Amino acid sequence: MRRILFVMTGVDYWTLADGTRHPTGYWAEEFAAPYREFTAAGHEIVVATPGGVVPTVDRASLAAEANGGQDRADEVAAVLESATELHRPITLAEADPAYYAAVFYPGGHGPMEDLAVDGDSARVLTDTLASGRPLAVVCHAPAALLATDTGDGSPFAGYRVTGFTNTEEAQAGLADKAPWLLQDRLLALGAEFAEGEPWASNVVVDRNLYTGQNPASSGPLAAEVVKALG
Repeated sequence: MRRILFVMTGVDYWTLADGTRHPTGYWAEEFAAPYREFTAAGHEIVVATPGGVVPTVDRASLAAEANGGQDRADEVAAVLESATELHRPITLAEADPAYYAAVFYPGGHGPMEDLAVDGDSARVLTDTLASGRPLAVVCHAPAALLATDTGDGSPFAGYRVTGFTNTEEAQAGLADKAPWLLQDRLLALGAEFAEGEPWASNVVVDRNLYTGQNPASSGPLAAEVVKALG
């Protein structure tokens, strides 16, 4: 059994370009699918959030239409309910990636608000990348990579990555309201963005960095990490 650190957003909103707050948090499938993959493989999960707050699920991610039907939505909700780790997170400030076999970042719009500018998260990302241990980031969570830019560049510059695309944000109806778009910011960071088909699974692996494009990519992304852990 190995420990895997889940770094998750601690906010329940995303500030839009007009200053209003869009209700959000983490995306249910992006926790539930990887959680099932890792625990089925015998690994232990530890959740960390800024301030150690219990993470908030984006209610939209529990809807039947977001999960391919009510039965699937009920399954995802049941995982969230049974995952005691979600209800007793550690503080991100005390998270030492050296104690974990891998680090995983679920998405949702929440990371666009807090992890994108969080220094503790930047430390975890930078240290994990340097360690060679698997670092996996999915959907909107690659926004956290932006906090690693010190002004003299980021250690993620030159890496192939994916994440929620401009096309997907537009189709979701939020691109025109967003203060910035993830794909644009990752390109500005110096990453090489690998865009797949909208809403289809797309997993990109570059050295020990594993990224997934969207919710459908979260399970396959975790499966790649399980394979890497052996």
